[in-house]
Amino acid sequence: MVELLHPKYREKAGVTSISLRTGAQPSNSRMAMTFLIVGALSACRPAAGTPADVRPSLNQLAPGLRHEVRLDPRGPWRFHIVEIDLQNPALSLDVVRAKDALQGRERTSLMAKRVQSDTSRVRVAVNADFFDLATGENENNQVLGGEWWKGLPLTDSPYDTYDNVHGQVAIDPAGGLTFGRFILDARAWTRTSAVPVLSINSKPKGRYESTALYTARYGATAPTDTGRVAELRLRPIGVRGDTLLYAAPDTASSRSGGAIPRDGALLVGTGDRAAGVAAMSRFDTVRVHLNTWPRLTSQRAPKAVIGGWPLVLQDGENVAARAATLEGTISRNAEARHPRTAIAVSRSGQTAWLVTVDGRATNSVGMTLVELAEFLRTLGAWHALNFDGGGSTTMVIDGRVVNVPTDAAGEREVGNALIVRERTRR
Repeated sequence: MVELLHPKYREKAGVTSISLRTGAQPSNSRMAMTFLIVGALSACRPAAGTPADVRPSLNQLAPGLRHEVRLDPRGPWRFHIVEIDLQNPALSLDVVRAKDALQGRERTSLMAKRVQSDTSRVRVAVNADFFDLATGENENNQVLGGEWWKGLPLTDSPYDTYDNVHGQVAIDPAGGLTFGRFILDARAWTRTSAVPVLSINSKPKGRYESTALYTARYGATAPTDTGRVAELRLRPIGVRGDTLLYAAPDTASSRSGGAIPRDGALLVGTGDRAAGVAAMSRFDTVRVHLNTWPRLTSQRAPKAVIGGWPLVLQDGENVAARAATLEGTISRNAEARHPRTAIAVSRSGQTAWLVTVDGRATNSVGMTLVELAEFLRTLGAWHALNFDGGGSTTMVIDGRVVNVPTDAAGEREVGNALIVRERTRR
């Protein structure tokens, strides 16, 4: 392209010089040759307003799975784009937690390597949800393999300008994607008593009354409470759709901080909700319904849920500029140019994209959320979610980090990752 003739663009493309060997021609012949070459190159220049790719690179990773590197001098920006055919039965999206624990941090590349198997090859991985730097715990709902690791009525974030629910993406058992601001929709009941379940593996904060379900993912014991408490041990006996079936081997305890069964759960009611848990009798069958609200497009319980902040495309509309009022984003994140990681899906739901944008460098400055949403629309995206960015932004292809992380130490340890698996025939 003609841009390569300018030193600035030659440097971006890794070209240091252009040499034309014309022999000992008269000066007017050399000038004619120059006009001919510049004219030919000008014909290849992209139309105004379209990305000018300096060095595009396409790599077909597998049937239905493509990786593209795109360079755009207008930012300048460097993108890594993975396009996924969601209709290909050999491909699937999944969520991985750092160190396979509710808390802790791990590099995206190590998570991808750790979950490889003889029947499933991890082809792509990106960092995902925002997390607490100290503990590694992610801020939003987390469902992995159909199991609720963490369920919340509000996003667990210290940075929101007001308490709210962040954008998330859910994967149904058939691999379909639904984007939304999901809350936990849960309740527990027996023949004689029923209570709402407000959180899973997270202590409700600032409430006069609450009911929480704790599993071994949380740890060995439940948190302590100074008010009225009822704790009921639950032993698993089955599953029916989105409802877990438990048996209560004992009556409820009025002491807090009890042991969480390794293969079961602990139902904890505090304040006025303690009475509802205490009314559940020994040997009762306790049914615990767990789902999202709103429901997934398929109306099925999710196989996976992972969060971000915020949704940037909804029904094809760029909503990033409204994120401060819709999801309480802060200006130094949303409205400044940073490295970005995102997931998007087409209107038909048949194609998904994982995208990273490098930033904080002279050859790629990062994007605002509005710019990110506009770029995702050029790919054909209809819904899109911004994942954690900045120094967390990482894309791994076949075990190799392909983008340029900005932390001085290189790839950052993060809370979780979204991966693309390819089923093998072994």
